[in-house]
Amino acid sequence: MSPRPTLSLDAIYVVDAIARHGSFAKAAAELHKVPSALSYTVGQLERELGIKLFERSKQHTRLTPGGKDLLEEGRRLLQLAAAAERRLGRIATGWETDLCIVIDSLLGTQRLFPALEGFYALGSGTRVRIAEESLEGCWEALVEHRADLVIAGLGAGGIPSGGGYAVAPLGAVAFDFAVAPGHPLAIHAAALGAPLPESAVLPHRAVRVADSSRARPAKTYGLLAGQETLTVGSMAAKLDAQRAGLGVGFLPRFLAKPEFEQGTLLRLDVQQPRPDAVFALAYRSNELGQAGQWFAERVTREPLLDGWTARPASAS
Repeated sequence: MSPRPTLSLDAIYVVDAIARHGSFAKAAAELHKVPSALSYTVGQLERELGIKLFERSKQHTRLTPGGKDLLEEGRRLLQLAAAAERRLGRIATGWETDLCIVIDSLLGTQRLFPALEGFYALGSGTRVRIAEESLEGCWEALVEHRADLVIAGLGAGGIPSGGGYAVAPLGAVAFDFAVAPGHPLAIHAAALGAPLPESAVLPHRAVRVADSSRARPAKTYGLLAGQETLTVGSMAAKLDAQRAGLGVGFLPRFLAKPEFEQGTLLRLDVQQPRPDAVFALAYRSNELGQAGQWFAERVTREPLLDGWTARPASAS
């Protein structure tokens, strides 16, 4: 009888890194190994499993169908292993080994820097990772156990179904419709001298932030049916694109206001404004160690953003 193949967590990490980067060299740099070591691991795994995992060319390294199936199952194992490590860490000391916080790109990672400064002063030893997702991608990260805490919008979709989540409203963000000074819509608005109807906005390209969700239905806000769009990966990129005159759209007031004051963007009145976006802190109930509890208390006690509008009393 042939020996059963050995699928170690280290091998899954290697396959996952290569798949994400599309390159043995880049994956090796992330894992602090030499590319030949990764090639050996993949080759040994392919021989044991009897399947080819990657299609390689000079430009790209892509997973084969068999490699995709293997990685899909392997990532589940990694998630289980990470969850087990966190649980054991909490049992031993009460402090998580690792803590992952996902924040919506509309707010930006830097909103958590003051809290991080206070946390590191505790000397807990918990390794903190902060990641940005957009729209439904934040909630998906929580559901898939890729995040311990999320700071996400309570828009359409919102809180995952099934219960088991604690949600604390934080505040709401107001939006303004913004265009570059030389954009044709700015010129048209000056001539019109009134709030712009949808018919005036529709012919102009809108800049939108891509929903980073992989499985949950993607959401878009502030767009008109049939409107041409330029899709970017973050709110920071959307701001840059609108400043460059590549499109129009709604921006968070706390980001847009400095641009209006400097004259790099113009605020236009529109007949259909975008409603405020309510943000909340969420986590899986009864699964936080001391580090997660510390961050949850800090974020709900001290505003992340000076530009919050009215703070909601509860979430449903």
